Amino acid sequence: MKIEKLTREGFAPFGDVIERDGAELIKINQNFAQRFNDLAKIDVLLEGGSVNISLADAMPRPQPIAITMMERHPLGSQIFYPLQNLPWLVLVCADPTDLASYRAFHVSGKQGINYARGTWHHPLLVLRPQQFFIVDRQGPGVNLEEAALTSPFHIAP
Repeated sequence: MKIEKLTREGFAPFGDVIERDGAELIKINQNFAQRFNDLAKIDVLLEGGSVNISLADAMPRPQPIAITMMERHPLGSQIFYPLQNLPWLVLVCADPTDLASYRAFHVSGKQGINYARGTWHHPLLVLRPQQFFIVDRQGPGVNLEEAALTSPFHIAP
């Protein structure tokens, strides 16, 4: 599978790319700080959900990376933003049973992603141990669907 460079346009069907380049810049704190504004659409309020802020420590998987399942969150969006400047991978698809719908992206350590509500994606795929800032949904309702793949495959970064 070809791994694409992450761009706003390429990732648009699956959510938002979070990066400074092209962001609305607002001066704040008496002009001693710059705010890169409106980077992602947080969508977590269905069925009484609320915003959850968390951190995650992710570990790399053996390579080539075995893709055996995909997941999605039908009640909310999910942001992952790296806390180190280390590259990582994102794997998404329109339909887990359709291999042609899969897209893999190489993400720089200065980019984050926001999976739109209901987007099929693989859990975090890091190339080295890495920490992430996460914004997602907490609350009532079932917000995790997993699909085991009948034909697992591998990707090699």
